[in-house]
Amino acid sequence: MADDFMTVGVVGLGLMGGSFAKAYKEAGHRVLAWNRSKDTLEMAKMGGVADGELTESSIGGCDLVIIALYPQATIDYLKKMAPHIKAHTLVIDTCGTKRDVCEACFPIARAHGFTFVGGHPMAGTQFSGYKYSRASMYKDAAMILVPEQFDDIEFFDRVKSMLAPCKFGRVTITTAEKHDAMIAFSSQMAHVVSNAFVKSPAAREHKGYSAGSYKDMTRVAWLNETMWAELFLENQDYLLKELDIFMENLAQYRAALANRDQAGLEVLLREGRLMKEEVDHIDYRSR
Repeated sequence: MADDFMTVGVVGLGLMGGSFAKAYKEAGHRVLAWNRSKDTLEMAKMGGVADGELTESSIGGCDLVIIALYPQATIDYLKKMAPHIKAHTLVIDTCGTKRDVCEACFPIARAHGFTFVGGHPMAGTQFSGYKYSRASMYKDAAMILVPEQFDDIEFFDRVKSMLAPCKFGRVTITTAEKHDAMIAFSSQMAHVVSNAFVKSPAAREHKGYSAGSYKDMTRVAWLNETMWAELFLENQDYLLKELDIFMENLAQYRAALANRDQAGLEVLLREGRLMKEEVDHIDYRSR
């Protein structure tokens, strides 16, 4: 399918949706787009990224529809447009949590005869908006897919082929529950910790005292609070679990410092170093 000409509908021309639109257009496919702000849609059309507007009358001609909206907006959009989507069309979302979206969207797709697959591209920047989108955003990145059924290899091959123009480096197929549990740790915790860390009064005086570690730690503190608050609350159970683990570990470091327990502190630091080496499969001491 990736070698065949496709009509791709992109819903939402922010950072993620804009990057999908640019990737498919660069690969030679026809792109129809919808965006809440008509100015952004017109910009995409004038820039040659969008060939036209994605509407109730045009969505039926799409082979692939990518919905790049917030979770509840994704559900609302699919409810509205489902009667106009044809059976051959594959619909994929890009939301950062999967349980609520998949629970709502699988039945909608089933009732109207098309296929919905939950999706989450593991790529992005600390900036948002169409102006920061780029065709190469997903090159070598991971794409997580949550299908309704897990026993159709030919279907998975079709999905991967349709995503090929984005040049993902890896496609992971999992359940909505597994996705949300892992994302609480690998993504949402990083945003919570970074955002809380930068609230120290010392942050206002860091210039001249900071280097790479500060930049790494605070990069994702700059975020879209509306989107991330919705994602955090939708994943409340798993995120609270990870926060509790983190705070328990932090308490051990604090206790060792308060008690001037060098031996205990070394143990804690060694445990963290060894875990990093284990999960990265690298022995840093041999480098």
